[in-house]
Amino acid sequence: MEENVHTAVADTLQKAVEKSQDTGWLMHHILDSRELDFEPFGTIHLPEIYLFGMDISITKHVVFIWLAFILLVVLFRIAAKSYKTNKSPKGLANFLEILIIFVRDEIAKPTIGKGYEKFLPYLLTAFFFILTCNFLGLIPYGSTATSNIAVTATLAILSFFVIQIGGMMKNGSIGYFKGLIPHGVPAWIIPIMAVVELLGLFTKPFALAIRLFANMTAGHIVILALMGLIFILNTYVVAPVSIAFALFIYLLEILVALIQAYIFTMLSSLFIGMAVHQDH
Repeated sequence: MEENVHTAVADTLQKAVEKSQDTGWLMHHILDSRELDFEPFGTIHLPEIYLFGMDISITKHVVFIWLAFILLVVLFRIAAKSYKTNKSPKGLANFLEILIIFVRDEIAKPTIGKGYEKFLPYLLTAFFFILTCNFLGLIPYGSTATSNIAVTATLAILSFFVIQIGGMMKNGSIGYFKGLIPHGVPAWIIPIMAVVELLGLFTKPFALAIRLFANMTAGHIVILALMGLIFILNTYVVAPVSIAFALFIYLLEILVALIQAYIFTMLSSLFIGMAVHQDH
């Protein structure tokens, strides 16, 4: 009897080792693809498009970026129409106004200061787009576009241009780059400081892109890995524990979706403020 138990345990562990070596099923749900998977109902294959030898095919993440765009346009049009009929916002309009005021009063105004109004449209766009993409990844059959490094890098590049343009508009092109070097620095250190500050201009958007990409990817990997334990170990014994932990991580992901939208917007606003109001 004892020998049979040991044999069963050994077989289970062997299966776990063999199956754990195949991570294709995990990455299939994380990485971008050219199909929308609605198992067990079916799969929608997205069209492949090539232009001048370049692959510009529609992918799963592109679909959810479009979906986020359409959803935001519809929601804000509904909210805008409600202001025409009601002096005080209600329902959806009230909820969106709370978020807008939060970005304005808690992010843009404290970090940018005077002249923050010029940058508020971009900050609001980035905040709501990231938030919507994050939440779309939490719905069944959804996909998180912000877990794609290309998407987060594009957002970071946009922030980079807004930062540089904002700094040059306020201080002038020459004055802005001169302001990167602190006053009172010895002449022999200036070449070193110039290189360091120039690299700093590019490390800021790099940090924005990697932070958002890594955090949104990690949560989904943890959830899928916990659920996958049931099938990897080929036993229902771990099911209650795996489901409980996966549910906990899923609820945590809702908080992470909010926090990451806030952090990206806040850091972008902070970098804009540093560029616009340089210390002389």
